[in-house]
Amino acid sequence: MFTGIVEELGTVVAIEPLADSARIRIEGPLVTSDAVHGASIAVNGVCLTVVEFGDGQFTADVMNETLLRSSLGQLQTGTRVNLERPVTLAARLGGHLVQGHVDGTGHIVSRTPSENWELVRVSLPDELGRYVVEKGSITVDGVSLTVVDAERDSFTVSLIPTTLELTTLGHKTAGDPVNLEVDVVAKYVERMMQWRTQ
Repeated sequence: MFTGIVEELGTVVAIEPLADSARIRIEGPLVTSDAVHGASIAVNGVCLTVVEFGDGQFTADVMNETLLRSSLGQLQTGTRVNLERPVTLAARLGGHLVQGHVDGTGHIVSRTPSENWELVRVSLPDELGRYVVEKGSITVDGVSLTVVDAERDSFTVSLIPTTLELTTLGHKTAGDPVNLEVDVVAKYVERMMQWRTQ
């Protein structure tokens, strides 16, 4: 479980395509400082398992399902990525409960800069629209954000200077893909209501 508070901007060092998966190596000195084999690290909001680590880098296997459902299949050597270690029970929950299970991808539609912040519109797949509400939480590339407004096919978020500086969202441009994870509570409520009406 994560919080959507990015700890570090990492860099993709190597990508090894395999028959039905890929193995990626990422530089991230902070998130690997206490890494162990089998540990979880969120990469652009995708929970990956550490299979090797050392010298400030870690390697993870990415299955075909993850490559298809997320933007990780489009990573290239040198790409910057958002990194976060799992939350501990003693830590403050600064963002919201994030599983690291990407529900789908969207694209940056537009960016509207202001003096001290930036309004970013993101496209929303049809199947996720019902889970996104105004002032609700959403995870974009692993960053916990508050929805400003929600339309049927898109939503907006306001990015403060810290988010613009310390995450990949400060460098994304119109057309760039982003990983989306909706609030898991909404999905559980929907499922419970479905069972209740059967």
